[in-house]
Amino acid sequence: MEKKDNKNKHEIVVTIEGEEWKKALKKAFEKSNKKAKIDGFRPGKAPYDVFVKHYGEESLFLDAADAVIDDAFKKALDDSKLEPVVRPEVSIKDVSSSKVVFTFTIITKPEVNIKKYQDLKVKKEKVKVTKEEINHEIEHLLEHYAELEIKDGKVENGDTVILDYEGFTDGVAFEGGKAENYSLEIGSNTFIPGFEEQLIGMEKEEEKEIEVTFPKDYHAPDLKGKKATFKVKVHEIKVKKNRELDEEFFEDLGMEGVNSKETLEASIKEHLEAHKKTDVENKFVDDLMDAISKNTEVEIPDEMINDEVDRLLARAEENLKYQGITLDLYYEFTKTTEKDLRKQLETEGRKNVLYRLILEEIIKLEKIEVTDKEVSKEIEDMAKKYKATKEDIIKEFGGEDMLKYDLQIRKTFERLTELNEVK
Repeated sequence: MEKKDNKNKHEIVVTIEGEEWKKALKKAFEKSNKKAKIDGFRPGKAPYDVFVKHYGEESLFLDAADAVIDDAFKKALDDSKLEPVVRPEVSIKDVSSSKVVFTFTIITKPEVNIKKYQDLKVKKEKVKVTKEEINHEIEHLLEHYAELEIKDGKVENGDTVILDYEGFTDGVAFEGGKAENYSLEIGSNTFIPGFEEQLIGMEKEEEKEIEVTFPKDYHAPDLKGKKATFKVKVHEIKVKKNRELDEEFFEDLGMEGVNSKETLEASIKEHLEAHKKTDVENKFVDDLMDAISKNTEVEIPDEMINDEVDRLLARAEENLKYQGITLDLYYEFTKTTEKDLRKQLETEGRKNVLYRLILEEIIKLEKIEVTDKEVSKEIEDMAKKYKATKEDIIKEFGGEDMLKYDLQIRKTFERLTELNEVK
């Protein structure tokens, strides 16, 4: 084994030869021979020398290399005693009938020098819920549970209309531009600019043609910036009926223990306090980590940042899937490319890696440990909370080691809070 180091980038050269390489070539031959078409032989029955004469021994090299690459990598790690922090790059330096030579590029954790992480005097905001905030939430609930009732007269802003519509461009109906008995709240800005405003003043069963222009950034390419005519017919006009804080409203809410204005205010206050507390805690942690990072010296390898950006990109793709959007569609909507998105994510990726390195260094400095008993209790508590099996919890976290790491990080934040919070 040959080893070439450059700070956190290490090139490990591993040679597989002799009997081990011969076995790999034989295994590759047996795999390829099953598909071989050689005159006079059924698939899988040609002798080795006949196969080699027909296809060449070099045709076996890649499959043989694949067969031994895992063992070669294990040997590289065992001999070098290195611990990679990202997936290593591998290349074949040389291959022949007698050997294969791999080069593994292994990135290891950089040295982290934290000059100060205690007594940084980071302030945590006070959690306070005002009467105005509680009243605002009550108004929002009253509006959310407002009932619609049919009204006579003309359409006004804020009304909900039930209508039929069909859209035309250049006199031709376009795909997706037709609906019947569609419910539309006037002022919700759900439709193309100008559409809802032109419904104001219409009466029940009235028909009308509405002229609009599609925005230049509209998602359908064939409609961008185009003028369109919509034939509309209003069937019903509905207006919101204001709710009162009465017994019927509290029953509709279905909130446990809420049956009066006082109990509703108390419940909303508790909810807002919990929400604000989470926000305050998150801001405190971010401010604290920012303060520590300014007192930290570390050279982060680009490979670690790229690896984190890969993870963030995969997470973004998953989030978009839940909205029924692919990455390609996102790029089309936003007029961006994968390169643009990766660049946007780079700052977050760099920060994530930096904070992780800092926390792992503090774990060592503060000798923060997590016992197997603590891990077992955490799994048990989470299983009860989420009404899942212990196996499901372990699987969701990616194994007990990841759960242990998560607990260790939480303990570290608790310790940092003790060392830095201004009372």
